Amino acid sequence: MNERLKRLQEIGQSVWVDSLSREDVAEGNLRRLVEEGVTGVTSNPTIFQQAISGSPLYDEQLRELAGEEEPREVFFRLAREDIRGACDVLMPVYERTGGEDGYVSLEVSPDLAYDTEGTVEEAQRLHEMVDRPNLLVKIPATREGLPAIEEMISRGRSINVTLIFSLGRYREVAAAYIRGLRRLVGSGGDPSRVASVASFFVSRVDTEADRRLEEAGHPELKGRLAVANAKLAYQEFKRLFSGPEWERLASAGARVQRPLWASTSTKNPEYSDVKYVEELIGPQTVNTMPHSTLRATMDHATIRPTLEEGLEEARRTFSLVREAGVDYDDLTRVLEEEGVRKFADSFDELLREIERKGRRLVRQG
Repeated sequence: MNERLKRLQEIGQSVWVDSLSREDVAEGNLRRLVEEGVTGVTSNPTIFQQAISGSPLYDEQLRELAGEEEPREVFFRLAREDIRGACDVLMPVYERTGGEDGYVSLEVSPDLAYDTEGTVEEAQRLHEMVDRPNLLVKIPATREGLPAIEEMISRGRSINVTLIFSLGRYREVAAAYIRGLRRLVGSGGDPSRVASVASFFVSRVDTEADRRLEEAGHPELKGRLAVANAKLAYQEFKRLFSGPEWERLASAGARVQRPLWASTSTKNPEYSDVKYVEELIGPQTVNTMPHSTLRATMDHATIRPTLEEGLEEARRTFSLVREAGVDYDDLTRVLEEEGVRKFADSFDELLREIERKGRRLVRQG
């Protein structure tokens, strides 16, 4: 086991890999990462688009399905095999940790981000399609996604809430999760079988904030808002999942909804390649990393609890950014809209690639 990943586990932070392909499962890459200390997998439309377009391992199944199904259904048939395979690789982790870890995430179609009923229907279908207890279905934290999150939790389904950028929306996500648990317990359900993470995006916040700060003439504040945002979100997590009401749910077996740090690759080459790992280490959290960040972490990250350091500095950063003329609410709104659009664009490109590749494979026989 990698010593740095082991140390993160000892502190209480799980490391998941933000990448999945059929090769990862078939050729043992994922199993080797699990042996190193990785305890979960996240995926999104961009990751699947890259995997399907770049690998011959999908060709036989694509050839069989081409012309018989719509590209969207072809994708879900392809994804089901990959997700099930990954869930099976992670199942020993799931069992060893009593359902705390060992999860694989699959996202609802991004074009449903503003459709509550459509999101609920597809989230339910994905859980039934994959049929694994260690599946997390990803639902975006749009305003329309909040009631879908509550509904799925109330049905006893495990959910990864994605595309969280602001502290206000994070509070709404946690509240939706708690309402769903309350409904589940009230109907006689078992909350101990339900898991959830709240995926708080990190580096994208700095990318947008840095651009605005540069334009505002305050480059000295660049590279600070994303970490401050995440640190204050963690304080909200500790507050929301404590107190008498939460203790009643916990006594019935409910689990906290762990904060998950997403988008943790460093976009600015001037920053450390492990900036969004080293500065956000704390218990009851997850960091999901692309392969490059994971390798850098395993190689040279400094591992110690940092998530609750510098809280006053984090609050001061918010004040300084606001005084510099950067509107936090507008910034996070833009990031949410861009996040939804980017995933939708990747999904559209994925469906076009499935159609193109399927036609080509049929012609080749």
